[in-house]
Amino acid sequence: MMNHTDSESGNPHYPAQEIASVVIPLLKGVIYQDESSALWSSLLNLSSAVRDYVAVLGLELIFDEAEGYAFLRSRSESGVEGANTTPRLMARRQLSYPVSLLLALLRKKLAEFDAGAGETRLILSRDEVVELIRIFLPPGSNEVKLIDQVDITINKIVELGFIRRLRGERQMIEVRRIIKAFIDAQWLADFDQRLDEYLQQPVEPKEKRDE
Repeated sequence: MMNHTDSESGNPHYPAQEIASVVIPLLKGVIYQDESSALWSSLLNLSSAVRDYVAVLGLELIFDEAEGYAFLRSRSESGVEGANTTPRLMARRQLSYPVSLLLALLRKKLAEFDAGAGETRLILSRDEVVELIRIFLPPGSNEVKLIDQVDITINKIVELGFIRRLRGERQMIEVRRIIKAFIDAQWLADFDQRLDEYLQQPVEPKEKRDE
């Protein structure tokens, strides 16, 4: 058993600068193995120390080695917020109907994709995305308006980091596997019910956010 520790937690000692070199990018957003191999390697070595470090900030490290992504999120709290509650560092966002719906459809599409054999990357064209969402949008819109709405929604989901456009192919997107961390299996189990709820809701033209 290794015993080169400097604290009761049993974690090896790492220079603060070394830990910060990983924590700072995490505070800025998601780290992907296929985009930052050197940073990913550092995170593998420092994951325990990083977990302890961000815990002080009221955050937890979500680190999926199999899927190749890592990010920080606020620790879930079972009690009511009060004087002893750690201030929230990571802001919460309330998403519009079109964004929420398309995220759900893409997550379901990824689950179906994973259930089959073959490729590991789910890549869709804009036309395929249009067909996914078409029947759930209000009737009466012409094709141009529908495509414009889908483009706006896709752009928002790109900003959120759940999909990315393929380089040199602006009409093609890749569904990032981090979407699985936000829409889990239980959520998918209730997918049909959620779609019924979506269909009863009016479309909101703009994003709403709570601080």
